[in-house]
Amino acid sequence: MLEALISSKTRIKLLLRLFLNPDSKSYLRGLADEFDESTNSVRLELSRFEEAGMVESELIGNKKFYKANKGFSLFNEVRSILLKQTGLSSVVEEVIEKLGEVKSVYLTGDLARGKQSDIISLVFIGDPDKVYLTHLVDHVEALINKKIQYLIYTEAESENLDFTNEKYLLLWNE
Repeated sequence: MLEALISSKTRIKLLLRLFLNPDSKSYLRGLADEFDESTNSVRLELSRFEEAGMVESELIGNKKFYKANKGFSLFNEVRSILLKQTGLSSVVEEVIEKLGEVKSVYLTGDLARGKQSDIISLVFIGDPDKVYLTHLVDHVEALINKKIQYLIYTEAESENLDFTNEKYLLLWNE
């Protein structure tokens, strides 16, 4: 759907990468390598986003790092569109809030890194109703036409995981 609204594939990749995980920082060459795009095309889009106030940058050493500007007036709207386009908003609404003993839910995999994917990978912390979870996942997969895979960790097991890195994007927290 986004391809019909936004003609630049690089722009779409950057929006997904920066707005789905707004706390992550990335630098030009890293983004170009990740997207398999030229640094010039990525630089051009980043400059446009920065000029519009959508992203902010900071110089760390000799690298300029970019991240989504949470103070951007349309930040929530852009993020909402991206969550809907990837199917994540349906997952949050239809699955997470009806599960019971869930402390937090993280997105991982390609979508957490801002890449387009037909698979939604989730990590649940807590003790959700597994039968109900399976039923809801089946229901949501039919609605959004994406595959959902998940792992469940107890709170004790989750203490060994590093949720501060870019592999995990917090979707929901109690």
